[in-house]
Amino acid sequence: MPVTPTYPGLYLEELPSNARTVTAAPTSIAVFVGYTHPFKTVFPNEAVQVFSFAEYERLFGGLYASGAIQNDVAHAVNQFFLNGGSVAYVVGLVPQYRVPPVPPATLPTWQAVTGGTAAVGGALFTAREPTDTIGMSVTVSNASGTTADIVVSYGTQSETFRAVSLTAGTPSFIETVIGTSTTPRSTLVTVAPATGGYGASLPNGTVQLSTGAPATTEGTFSPDDFSDVFEADSSLDKVPIFNLLCLPGVVDRTVWAKALAFAERKLAFAIIDAPYQAAADATATPPLQPVADLFPQVPRSTNAAFYFPWLRTTDPLTGRAMDLAPSGVVAGKFADTDRKRGVWKAPAGLETSIASVSGVVAHGRLTDQRQGVLNLLGVNCIRTFRDAGTVVFGARTVVSANPAFQPWRYVPVRRMALFIEQTLMNNLGWAVFEPNDAPLWTALRVTVSDFMLSLFNQHAFAGATPSEAFRVVCDATTTTPTDVDNGVANILVAFRPLKPAEFVVIKIAQLAGQAQS
Repeated sequence: MPVTPTYPGLYLEELPSNARTVTAAPTSIAVFVGYTHPFKTVFPNEAVQVFSFAEYERLFGGLYASGAIQNDVAHAVNQFFLNGGSVAYVVGLVPQYRVPPVPPATLPTWQAVTGGTAAVGGALFTAREPTDTIGMSVTVSNASGTTADIVVSYGTQSETFRAVSLTAGTPSFIETVIGTSTTPRSTLVTVAPATGGYGASLPNGTVQLSTGAPATTEGTFSPDDFSDVFEADSSLDKVPIFNLLCLPGVVDRTVWAKALAFAERKLAFAIIDAPYQAAADATATPPLQPVADLFPQVPRSTNAAFYFPWLRTTDPLTGRAMDLAPSGVVAGKFADTDRKRGVWKAPAGLETSIASVSGVVAHGRLTDQRQGVLNLLGVNCIRTFRDAGTVVFGARTVVSANPAFQPWRYVPVRRMALFIEQTLMNNLGWAVFEPNDAPLWTALRVTVSDFMLSLFNQHAFAGATPSEAFRVVCDATTTTPTDVDNGVANILVAFRPLKPAEFVVIKIAQLAGQAQS
């Protein structure tokens, strides 16, 4: 507060600092958009935050196996957390079966995904898991009067219900123990009375549940399901900040284009999966295609990177080998690298060893020469090396081959810029409606300079001194009288990014003559 001098001498007055505290934005909050469990997703079409895969299982039903319903999101989220991720949002879409048209109809129809069913006496059991790949059975034993033991088996999972009763109102009533479609108890099935009610007894024996799928189906993918996700005022649009956008297993130019436009608007970075059928070289035969031929289908954006090929892992549900879209793994490695080194470090190299995978799909294995061709196009390759395991071995954006976008050739350079933009957008709101004159400009300049200096001290920029590494200008040269009249204050922030040592050249020469001791 101001000092009122009354006697000759020294007075002390503490002045407020022009600088405001700047809190760095997060760098690796990931968003996953796509189909989640068809029967157990609690909040469909809503952006829901999760901090672990256990929380994802509770809200979205976890992993499931199906030949008709895409299950890439569940595995991608699992791999994200396994490989270093810590915070994610999930937008779970509701799948429907696409049924081919029956003449004279010319357009396909859409049918709701329902669980397979089987009747045991007067009890109708409905699966809470897809049963087109892994079969589900219900076994009734020890039937005596109105009670019986029931065992439900699904792959390696089983549930046993002892002395279940068909009499309503009893503590062991079948609907109370196993649950109905509105109040499920079992994780595998629900139960309801068949036509005519439960009856007086259940017969001993085993029945197999049906697949629940129509006789013919073209899968569940529809670009229209993704349209609303990326619209203004959608649930995802209202998420205040996220950094990484993943569409696991999605191969559709329309969806890609909308997602990339949305990522640009939200200052986020998109991780794009190569199509599963993308192969390493031109010797591929249909349905495989060279990845170099498929890559041009990806819309160009400075805020996106493309990763190839798919990975091999073990399905936790079946114990069998399965193929895995790479985006969840890559997002985890982004988060892991950000935490250990910083967003300015390329999320690639021998230190990005991927957990829980055995390698890449056979048609995605690369030689050094073949990767050299793909790398220059902007295809980021995942490779397996003898001592390092399977690693991310590319760090280019999808626009890297275009000379017009050379400043944004590398993933860490673009992400560093997005990080600075998000941080300043989140921290400079206090300047709105302040008098637009030199004191404000000084306060903005000091505040931003302090933040940039903190990054310099973390070795986030190229340059030996702060003046070489970054520049912050906010004065009468950036904000003209016309800007002031229009209520605009301009801040110029420039930095020298650290670019990855993508090509390390070792030069070897022989010394002439005998070395002197």
